[in-house]
Amino acid sequence: MHVVHAPWIADLLKELSPEEVQAAVGAPMPADGGRYLHWDKLQRLPVPKGLSSKQWWLKIKLARANERRRLPLTDTCGRPFGFTLPDTVLRHLHYVDQRCSGEIGMEKAVTSEKEAGRRFLVNSLMEEAIRSSQLEGATTSRLVAKEMLRSGRPPRNRGERMIANNYRALQLVREDLSGNLTPEAVLELHRIVTEGTLDDPDAAGRLQRPGEGRVAVFSRDEDEHPIHRPPPAEELPKRMELLCRFANGADDGDQFVHPVARAILLHFWLAYDHPFEDGNGRTARILFFWAMRKHGYWLAEYLPISGHIRNARAQYERAFLETETDEGDATYFLIHQLKVIERAIGDLDQYLQRKITEQNEMKKMLHAIDSLNGRQLVLLTHAAKNLDHTYTFAGHARSNRVTHETARSDLGDLADRGFLVRRRLGRTYIFEVPPDLPERLRESGK
Repeated sequence: MHVVHAPWIADLLKELSPEEVQAAVGAPMPADGGRYLHWDKLQRLPVPKGLSSKQWWLKIKLARANERRRLPLTDTCGRPFGFTLPDTVLRHLHYVDQRCSGEIGMEKAVTSEKEAGRRFLVNSLMEEAIRSSQLEGATTSRLVAKEMLRSGRPPRNRGERMIANNYRALQLVREDLSGNLTPEAVLELHRIVTEGTLDDPDAAGRLQRPGEGRVAVFSRDEDEHPIHRPPPAEELPKRMELLCRFANGADDGDQFVHPVARAILLHFWLAYDHPFEDGNGRTARILFFWAMRKHGYWLAEYLPISGHIRNARAQYERAFLETETDEGDATYFLIHQLKVIERAIGDLDQYLQRKITEQNEMKKMLHAIDSLNGRQLVLLTHAAKNLDHTYTFAGHARSNRVTHETARSDLGDLADRGFLVRRRLGRTYIFEVPPDLPERLRESGK
């Protein structure tokens, strides 16, 4: 992937004549249709009347410079990154505010049943762990990965280990990492994410050191030349301290940084610094979830962010490149990630509506069956659609976050009623779905 470097304001002021500069400054700002255009795209568009492409770009850059907010993050030459808040960003932030915080927008499929809500959250964490790891090269299938996480069996290969590690890290963020971010916490997250997956096991949970071969970022399309070379290893400890201070809002002063923008910029920062031998992308996305949760955007935990990035990886890479090639303007990455969040919210809406319909249909079928609890209803709903699935005490306990005894009671009761078939496999019981389960449920509900 190649993105043309955008002309800098200083260079344009030298290149253009005083009359051309004056014409650009005095021209009305052309409507952009809500787009935040990079020079790579703008130079190929029809120009406004009376202006050249470079005059048009100068007009846009001067307006952006006037609104630019400076970040404590600097590039490899010591120049600060920054971002602006055009209307398109404000609209996206308002939408995320409405949908991802408080109780607005979450359907009863998650909140009405305590057990169902808990199971939904666990499934969502599993999905993010799987997709984020697949984005970084894990080749294990989604179904096999979910079976591993639900059953608790040990990972069988590097891809499964990546997924299991990512799942542990997401759980840590949700349950234990509630205070301010520290360099030690970031290193611990990285250690969990990469444990047992690196060529050099000693590299897990530590920054790259001076003298080591510094990592670089290559495009999936072109692997001959890196598209990003991160800062030298000597700078990493100080940069990590600054990252954590930014994450905690320690140096904001009078400047307000919207929490969602902060979470996205935190993701960009760690990915830009690329301080680890491997696992930088996974760690960056986990920090995004940490920041969103810290500021009360609880719905973010349910969103399949990494799945959308994986499905459009080229756009993800372009957002980084547009930022780096336009004087460190992180607005490009900010807009890209806000769009990803919106698409993920839309997918969640569709998923919830589908689940509500399925639950209503299943409730009609199970309405007359006595004494089934919420966990059993969810399991039977799943079993009716997955007749080849098997269940275990450990997997049921893990999926619902209940004790082993509660899981034994749930599955044993369903087997006694004939809704599951209990078999012994070595020293463990497994529960299979009878092929005629839907008919059995209908008969029991009469």
